Amino acid sequence: MAIYLDNAATTVQKPPAVAQTVYEILSAEQYGNPSRGAHGYSLAGYHQLEATRTAVKKLFQAPATYEVAFTNNATVALNEVLKGLIKPGDHVLTTSWEHNSVLRPLYQLEAQGAMLDFISSEPLTGQLRYAELEQKVRPETRVVVCNHASNVTGNLLDLDLVKTFCQQHGLYLVLDASQTAGVVPLDLSDDVIAAVCFTGHKSLYGPGGTGGAIVRKDLPLVPVLTGGDGMRSFSHTQPPELPILLEPGTANVAGLAGLRAGVDYVRTHFETIQQTQTELGAYFYAGLKQIPGLTLYGDFDQPRVNVFAVNLKEADSALVSDLLWEESEIATRPGYHCAPLIHEALGLKQRGAVRFSLSSFTTKEDLAAALQALKILSGS
Repeated sequence: MAIYLDNAATTVQKPPAVAQTVYEILSAEQYGNPSRGAHGYSLAGYHQLEATRTAVKKLFQAPATYEVAFTNNATVALNEVLKGLIKPGDHVLTTSWEHNSVLRPLYQLEAQGAMLDFISSEPLTGQLRYAELEQKVRPETRVVVCNHASNVTGNLLDLDLVKTFCQQHGLYLVLDASQTAGVVPLDLSDDVIAAVCFTGHKSLYGPGGTGGAIVRKDLPLVPVLTGGDGMRSFSHTQPPELPILLEPGTANVAGLAGLRAGVDYVRTHFETIQQTQTELGAYFYAGLKQIPGLTLYGDFDQPRVNVFAVNLKEADSALVSDLLWEESEIATRPGYHCAPLIHEALGLKQRGAVRFSLSSFTTKEDLAAALQALKILSGS
């Protein structure tokens, strides 16, 4: 039986309620287009959407000063928030941990007149050099964009430190929670973070094509995507209120209902999920350290998520990943993981790394099989 260890890309093992909920919505023939009519079908779709919005707010402990806007993934959410917030002449601080869903929008904005600086990382551990925040801040600095956890090393951001820095300098903090939503507690009740962008298909266990942004209502956003909102048809511009500002077009009612089922599962089992992840991570890390010729990247003395980037001797990461699949049916992710800067910092530009990423549905038997497969490949 195949073993899936590519959960940082997407989770394939979901709580049964997720698929069941999606099926029930699609098969009920009762759910229409939310906010596109006063009839029962439209209202039923609207109530499903609002129930998911409420569930997400509860998970992130978001007070009334925030609104949840749904998109079809974190990439779209990040594009809408970053391009809606950052103007020519603004200076942005970001990190070498970032995924291309942050980097490419920022590079586009830089070409339009924004200015960028990057907080660099230590070699091997990949830990951020936080002192560079104070060294690189300028009078023009307006926004700080950070990955809550690296999708390559698993290192977790020192969020309290970054929040304090942003408060001291009056900066907007945008957080990419793609790797942490559903795994790491994130409490927005202090009102410091300007926006959290998340995806539904990873550790929230929702369907693909779901995600969004939890946005502070006072954030001065301009619309990036425009279209139908079902309310102000004669307006030439997108309505400025959240969530309509970030939600043009028809919502994915069935998918977002499935996301709510995933969020409800996480909220109900959060302590168990954390305990399971801690035990699995410790077990796998201990086993990896025993394999001859294996290099492991990341800081394992600090809080982290269960993402393990490794290389075996001098072998190319794609070869190792292919062999793991072809010989042992173990699914991993080789290469650069859409995060080029951290690979450069780790000296991996030429061959990347093999990434193992766990979920709460991973078992110790899965990890034991992966460790044994790596030992065989290492020749030990």
